[in-house]
Amino acid sequence: MIVALKALALGVVEGVTEFLPVSSTGHLIVASSMIDYPAASRATFEIFIQLGAILAVVWHYWGPLARLVTDARSSLFIGKVLLAFLPAAVVGFLFHRLIEEHLFSARVVAGSLIVGGVIIIFLERRDMQFSVREIGRTSWTQALWVGLAQVLSMIPGVSRAGSTIIGGMLAGLNRPAATQFSFYVSIPTMCAASLYSLFKARHLLDLHDAIPLGVGFVAAFVSALIVVRAFISYVQRHTFIGFGYYRILAGLAILLFAS
Repeated sequence: MIVALKALALGVVEGVTEFLPVSSTGHLIVASSMIDYPAASRATFEIFIQLGAILAVVWHYWGPLARLVTDARSSLFIGKVLLAFLPAAVVGFLFHRLIEEHLFSARVVAGSLIVGGVIIIFLERRDMQFSVREIGRTSWTQALWVGLAQVLSMIPGVSRAGSTIIGGMLAGLNRPAATQFSFYVSIPTMCAASLYSLFKARHLLDLHDAIPLGVGFVAAFVSALIVVRAFISYVQRHTFIGFGYYRILAGLAILLFAS
């Protein structure tokens, strides 16, 4: 029962933070250490809650995704999404183990949160010019810039959503378009990462973990679905400055906690 409650808590943390520019990995590293989730099951558990979160995006965009697959005219857009996915896929495949061994620490998370928060505030206070207001008009060059920005999210605390959205805005996509494109790019990125990690950790799967895995999966799915729908509405009228300040405060709090 206690493990299931911990799974519920971490599933909610994953779902709430995965698609916001605040770093789900950073929050999970800190939250897992705080509630002491069983280390032996942590690797497979985090894979399942990530799958729950990405299922929420697929669920929300099910109609547009179905049209993309069946409409031959959408092949160019699919190609741009895959291009944005490619840089992080290559870097992750080559350096995933090194990143986990050397960068997965509370101090790295704190530093990334603070630096990222400062960057978000600085950029949002600039008079940014946008050339794209519909994701269908995203160019190949802009898609590549989003993909290169996503590579930075391999550093814990940077945030995949934050790096791709800000990268998209710097490339010329307005805030709603950059957010939506980030969601689309998250589908192949998170699916590939989760399935690859699940394959490597398949020997760790245990039937006794079925209940916490299921609880975490459902919690991540439900909370992510709520957040995705609310966030899409939020970006229509607001900047990310509030998230920038949150990142700075969260980073400072982690530094105090880790010291």
